Amino acid sequence: MTIRFGILTLSDRSSRGEREDASGPALASFLQTENCPVLKQLILPDDESTIRKTLIDWADSGELDVILTTGGTGFAPRDVAPEATKAIIHRETPGLAEVMRFESLKKTKHAMLSRAVAGIRGKTLIVNLPGSPKGAVENLQTIFPVLPHAVQLLREDPNSEASH
Repeated sequence: MTIRFGILTLSDRSSRGEREDASGPALASFLQTENCPVLKQLILPDDESTIRKTLIDWADSGELDVILTTGGTGFAPRDVAPEATKAIIHRETPGLAEVMRFESLKKTKHAMLSRAVAGIRGKTLIVNLPGSPKGAVENLQTIFPVLPHAVQLLREDPNSEASH
């Protein structure tokens, strides 16, 4: 099964060209090793309304199965990825965020500062990931094994129950 991904990097400095985006390319590289196409990739500033609009446009386009955001999940005043995501999803998927934090805590105590969320809009899964390349990839690796089944369920694939 091919899962179609979009990657949205959320960073004021990267969007202004003051800092190279390392997280988006790190996620894309991991997905390439897994033979998963990245159909959309964009860098946005930490602006909640812009993030919401982009998430809605991407999710409602029907072109993507999973949208990964990287950055904007911490305590800084401009870290608004969770708020933007919550505002546009139809259903939360708390287990994904919970397991990412649980596994990350084994590596760093800072994982408990993550406010990342995950949820569904229409037939698209949206997952907030940390802004560091290492953290973003590690968190994606944690949930990656269940993504094919999640996408099957979202697509209402009649074979989705075969793996139960």
